[in-house]
Amino acid sequence: MAHMIDVEQLRTFVAIADERSFTRAGEIVCKTQSAVSMQMKRLEERVGRPLFSRDGRGVRLTEDGERLLDYARRIVRLNSECLASFEDAALTGRVRLGVPDDYAERYLPEILVRFSQTHPRAEVTVVCEPSPMLMDRIQGGDLDLAIVTQVANRGGAAEVVRIERLLWVTSARHAVHEEDPLPLALGRPTCDWRQAATSRLEAQGRAFRILYASWNSSAVGAAVQAGLAVSVLPESAVRTGMRVLGPSDGFPALATCKIVLLRNRYEATPLSEALAEEIKQSLDNLGSARAAAE
Repeated sequence: MAHMIDVEQLRTFVAIADERSFTRAGEIVCKTQSAVSMQMKRLEERVGRPLFSRDGRGVRLTEDGERLLDYARRIVRLNSECLASFEDAALTGRVRLGVPDDYAERYLPEILVRFSQTHPRAEVTVVCEPSPMLMDRIQGGDLDLAIVTQVANRGGAAEVVRIERLLWVTSARHAVHEEDPLPLALGRPTCDWRQAATSRLEAQGRAFRILYASWNSSAVGAAVQAGLAVSVLPESAVRTGMRVLGPSDGFPALATCKIVLLRNRYEATPLSEALAEEIKQSLDNLGSARAAAE
């Protein structure tokens, strides 16, 4: 009799295939690297074939691994859909989520895929606005949840769900970071990242000018990639064509960026709490962030 394949092993396998890393996959499925390695050892024993090979610092799938991947995705999806079909009727309806446009681009795909698999009958309404505006919407009861950048003395009961380094970035093909005064592309005057950048430059006595100011991260990123200005971005927002600047380039280290989850304190629902859990699991890197800090 053929042995059954463990669905949790397949879920971890899919995460490794997507991330090309046991460590990053472990963050997604909330398991230690050793637990991930043990799961994959058992999966390879179950199928009787090697599924991974080393690729520099990461891993890649073998030919047999590629063959398993399509089956694994379908099995994991069907498992989630099956369980969701027996969910309590309370977990249907609409949930309102606020997220800045840059976070939406980076984080929403995984969050929405995970949530739709477990709650296929739920409707998610997404509002994209800057963090301060989303905080106002939460306080006014216009949103159920919001993913925002932590702002000092604002946001009420905020739960930190992710920590990233804040980095200076310039174009990889230009030397705009050497200009005097330094041209900058940043958010509006109330943006915490803008204030952090300008205060560090002022402390250095370095001349600068705000060349582009926008709440829209795509507009800021376009100015950087075009070689028109320097900006500050969280680590996960650094794109191809950008170069990170550090102390050796004359740019001081910046504080970390904390991403927090806000909840509507007036109208918590089982559906909004279910989405909150998916957000926390998708964004969580706190264990690795603390380890890096230590």
